Amino acid sequence: MAMNFKSPRKVATAHDLTDLLASSGVDTPADLCAWLGHQDNRAALRKVKGVGPKSVDYIGNLVGRSQVAVDVHLRAFAADSGVLELRYNELRAAYEEAAAVLGHEPGGLEHAVWRCKSQGA
Repeated sequence: MAMNFKSPRKVATAHDLTDLLASSGVDTPADLCAWLGHQDNRAALRKVKGVGPKSVDYIGNLVGRSQVAVDVHLRAFAADSGVLELRYNELRAAYEEAAAVLGHEPGGLEHAVWRCKSQGA
């Protein structure tokens, strides 16, 4: 078994994602990477129950797009830095801007911050 979901809702989300991607002709990681490059497709993905902006960004990272998927670790790092109460898109944009200023890929900065906070730092 490739996935062991404990929640019936997560199983339904996985099925709905599969149906959307299959009906869109997405067969390979390269197809998915290209498909995610279109805002309309990202919006279609968000219409799947259980898929939020973090999931869309994370899926993009899995197929080679350098994106920032804001999770609890990135929010905690921002809060430790005095950046509080930003909406998802605002905080993602702040991380993207910081990556640009530092000369890093957004996904690389996201991964470094995630590793730092997930290890209790």
